[in-house]
Amino acid sequence: MSVWFITGSSRGLGLEITRAALAAGHQVVATARKAATVGERFPDAGDTLLAVPLDVTDPQSIQAAVAAAVERFGRIDVLVNNAGTGLLAAVEESDDAAVRAVFETNVFGPLAVQRAVLPVLRRQRSGHVINISSLVGFATAPGWGIYTSTKFAVEGFTETLHTELAPLGIHVTLVEPGFFRTDFLDPAHLRTGLDTIDDYAATVGAMRTAAASLNHTQPGDPAKAARAIVEMAAAPEPPLRLPLGADTLQAFDAKLSAFQKELDAWRHVALSTDHD
Repeated sequence: MSVWFITGSSRGLGLEITRAALAAGHQVVATARKAATVGERFPDAGDTLLAVPLDVTDPQSIQAAVAAAVERFGRIDVLVNNAGTGLLAAVEESDDAAVRAVFETNVFGPLAVQRAVLPVLRRQRSGHVINISSLVGFATAPGWGIYTSTKFAVEGFTETLHTELAPLGIHVTLVEPGFFRTDFLDPAHLRTGLDTIDDYAATVGAMRTAAASLNHTQPGDPAKAARAIVEMAAAPEPPLRLPLGADTLQAFDAKLSAFQKELDAWRHVALSTDHD
């Protein structure tokens, strides 16, 4: 039995990870801005569930949630940085306030949660940090530039964290889901930019239309993804990366192929810049 600490547990993938972890017999600290909604979802969880309010942009609430988790269960074994928000707009259309808001939640949020939880894991010399990235954390698309940049940041610091924590007995994994059938694409949860630019109609405009038509028909099953994450966390040697969904694999294969082709085409230039 492990103690899981999950952010963004009130809906979507975070809710399903909470459900899967409880079903697997784990103890769960489920956090959300409105923690009461999480408790209402699992009325029969008993002492195995601790629902705690947490806003990843509020350092005091993060510290309080971590302290409550340790007080209740004595330890934290698995941290899942899941809380996030989206922005679907051309890079040029994305105003400063919208960009900063997405970075506050998607980048500075998990960094702050990690800083609060890692001292617990280091004292234990054990644990697992699971940071939820995205398909677009590796392979981007029109309209997702700012959201992608936050996930690129998560990928960067998580890869580095993996090398820093491995000697301390702590695992680190990036989970990279494709499009899963959650409410992520709902207008209430996905910012789409205040002012659109006509020149981007064929690219970003088409993506907005595609996202609207894909909403609640996404190919991925979040319950299956959650179970896969819980099963992965039990592996003796969990992966650094866990891509989820056929769409993710297709996008990754295409990017790797294009990357290798371009690398080979320009290799001679790279080699020409060293000192003789």
